[in-house]
Amino acid sequence: MTAPTMTSVNQATTDSAHEAQPGSAGQPVSMESPIVGTYKRAPVEFVRGSGVQLFDAEGRGYLDFVSGIAVNALGYDDAGLKAALHAAAEGLVHTSNLYSTSPGERLAAALVAKSFADKVFFCNSGAEANEGAFKFARRWARTKGDAKHEIVALRGAFHGRLFGTLAATDRPAYRLPFRPLTPGVSIFERDLAELDAALSEDTVAALIVEPVQGEGGVRVLDPGFLRELRAVTTSRNIAMILDEIQCGLGRTGTLFAYERAGIEPDLMTLAKPLAGGLPMGAILMTRAIADAIKPGDHGTTFGGGPFVASVALHVLERLSDPALLKHVTEVGAWFGHELQELARRTGRIRQVRGAGLMWGMDVMGTAAHVVSESLTRGLLVCSAGDYTVRLLPPLVATREELGRGLAILEEVL
Repeated sequence: MTAPTMTSVNQATTDSAHEAQPGSAGQPVSMESPIVGTYKRAPVEFVRGSGVQLFDAEGRGYLDFVSGIAVNALGYDDAGLKAALHAAAEGLVHTSNLYSTSPGERLAAALVAKSFADKVFFCNSGAEANEGAFKFARRWARTKGDAKHEIVALRGAFHGRLFGTLAATDRPAYRLPFRPLTPGVSIFERDLAELDAALSEDTVAALIVEPVQGEGGVRVLDPGFLRELRAVTTSRNIAMILDEIQCGLGRTGTLFAYERAGIEPDLMTLAKPLAGGLPMGAILMTRAIADAIKPGDHGTTFGGGPFVASVALHVLERLSDPALLKHVTEVGAWFGHELQELARRTGRIRQVRGAGLMWGMDVMGTAAHVVSESLTRGLLVCSAGDYTVRLLPPLVATREELGRGLAILEEVL
């Protein structure tokens, strides 16, 4: 591919009086925010979006290859999503899970119809979904043996920042300040021999796996490896939990990433794009797992409320559209090829990994440098570790838009 010129990159962001050329980041509203400093925020304030672009307070346009970290799958200012939000606002916002509402029931039925699952539990976030999956797996495992309680995760995993999920997250910097972590959760290498020894039929309740590790460097687990793990867990009465919080719901070109390996889990967790930017998570499970759960075993105040569920139902229908999934597969394959070509031309990329519209590239130098320099040129990317740049464009991104982003990355590299 001949890389687009910077003229074409800039021209694409001047289509209206509100859209200015990509350039240096705008200034934050104040030098000291009243928000707790758990984030090292970039020096830019975004005020609106359109398609695959965000615009700062000064009107500068930025191609967004972060998508709210895989949340904004439909991009920004989507007409269908806006209509769904307005329609949802005409109905109930909240009632309590002491009562049933139609949107939650219909969303659960749709997820069941489109997946392996028989039952669904709704919550508010990915970390909550994984914490709930740990509880459900342990509840089920105790029906198989009193000693079955351990949760096993893989090297490179990221499952959340709550105490249980943090114990299953392989990021020492995230873990160290909060020790001791939840006991009974261990991390093992992505190695069949080591996992075969670790997955004790007597003590292990569940194995949790991301089919594509996002925070761990965008590492696509081999389908054969996943099939082997499924066979081992099935034979030993160990629940297999698939964390598809980032890689699910169309991101890899299939509605669920597990489809690529031809397996079915016992539990699966979803979140990020599920409600189009509203907070929502879900735990999908087989009937065997669900039958072990009793009233009072778990709960949530807001999970699956009628307003959020109404919007999520629209998003799910959009993300499961065969035409969109075909687009992600085809455009994603092209994007991956172009990233490989970028690596060859620049000599500044050690490795490219990914699937669909979820890609990582290991760069020479630091990922933080590429993230910062890309921002000044009007492109948003994020890191996945010290040396991996992560690329998560909206699933509606076109080849032309992806090509403009590639041109900026080539200039930065």
